[in-house]
Amino acid sequence: MAPKICCLGAGYVGGPTCAVIAYKCPDVQVTICDLNQARIDAWNSDHLPIFEPGLDDVVKAARGRNLFFTTEVDRAINEADLIFVSVNTPTKKSGMGAGFAADLAYVESATRRIAAVATSSKIVIEKSTVPCRTAESMRAILEANSRDGIRFDILSNPEFLAEGTAISDLMKPDRVLIGSLETDEGRKAQATLASVYSNWVPKEKIITMNLWSSELSKLAANAILAQRISSINALSAICEATGADVDEVSYACGLDTRIGPKFLKASVGFGGSCFQKDILNLVYLSESLHLPEVAAYWHQVVIMNEYQKSRFSQRVVKRLFNTITNKKVAVFGFAFKKDTGDTRESAAITLANNFIKEGANICIYDPKVEEPQIAIDLAETGISTAEYQKRVTISKTPYDAANGADAIVICTEWDEFKTLDYEKIYATMNKPACLFDGRLILDTKKLRAIGFQVEVIGKSVV
Repeated sequence: MAPKICCLGAGYVGGPTCAVIAYKCPDVQVTICDLNQARIDAWNSDHLPIFEPGLDDVVKAARGRNLFFTTEVDRAINEADLIFVSVNTPTKKSGMGAGFAADLAYVESATRRIAAVATSSKIVIEKSTVPCRTAESMRAILEANSRDGIRFDILSNPEFLAEGTAISDLMKPDRVLIGSLETDEGRKAQATLASVYSNWVPKEKIITMNLWSSELSKLAANAILAQRISSINALSAICEATGADVDEVSYACGLDTRIGPKFLKASVGFGGSCFQKDILNLVYLSESLHLPEVAAYWHQVVIMNEYQKSRFSQRVVKRLFNTITNKKVAVFGFAFKKDTGDTRESAAITLANNFIKEGANICIYDPKVEEPQIAIDLAETGISTAEYQKRVTISKTPYDAANGADAIVICTEWDEFKTLDYEKIYATMNKPACLFDGRLILDTKKLRAIGFQVEVIGKSVV
């Protein structure tokens, strides 16, 4: 008999992951739960709460057949055999480990809810990105609060999704990690979850390991990927100072099979929900294990990322005659990367904040990010409501955003920015018209031929 699955958390991870499971396993009942009624209503509508290419088709194919979205958490827990815990784990803002450690309040709350309402044995699966040995505390909570005769087995099944390609990543994953305790019960639970994935994932890509290795592998993978970005961004500063071209340096290094070309694209900085959070988590873990040199090593990856954003902001100000007070700056893109509406840790937030603090009037265009989210993100950086109303405008087209601007700053690599009518844009801008490519996506020669003064990350000014 096919197991029933429940997912606690209908966000960027739980929603797409369990939707694909339902799509690929039509005999498995999958119920995705969230306490946020508006979010569940959106999942049950034609306007899903998150944008991800291919997600609409997957949800529409399975929803109502074997995929369900609900706020009835207790009922879903009781009906399920396997429970994915896919709740938010933000970085702590106060208390011990503030700024580095993950806040596990939502994980603990979800775990206590499972223990309180479960009337039969369950396999509980960590899907959220969590610090190493979180499963230990989850198990302690479950065992201390469970009813007699009810057994809970804990598994770690970290996600390795890249926003913008999440559905293809889920359909054809590089690997699926399943960590368990090295006991007969743990291995049996491991096999149960592996049988679900084996419906579409080749068996050689379903990797079983111990619980702690699985937890740490997620942090390690994100830290190493972010390290590559910070490495090429550090080199981009040298390129600008020496006349080297960061694209050429990246290409040359990427041809080395030991290095490879992926994640060697220089930019204004990495963002997203995972990279910075997971690196800081690794820093906190290293410090708690009394490994200060290891902590300092990984912390430098984050420091370099912040330096890249600061350096790019300063470059904009310097080019605009060392002042942008009351000048209009068009910000193209606010999401942290293309093909997503997610703005978490987006470089655009930092740049916009820096420009506002310098007295600029900024006009933002992004095809998928709505104004309320932009207002929230800038408020969290310390921009007051009065400053926002005075300094920030949201445009519905890039042409409107650039009209009357002194500069355009490319913050997100949306494909549409490559094919805009830049002659039309140039004609509407103040002169000299400056364009700053923070994503290395535009044809610099053509833009300069039009008349733009162009500056690009990792390349010196001609």
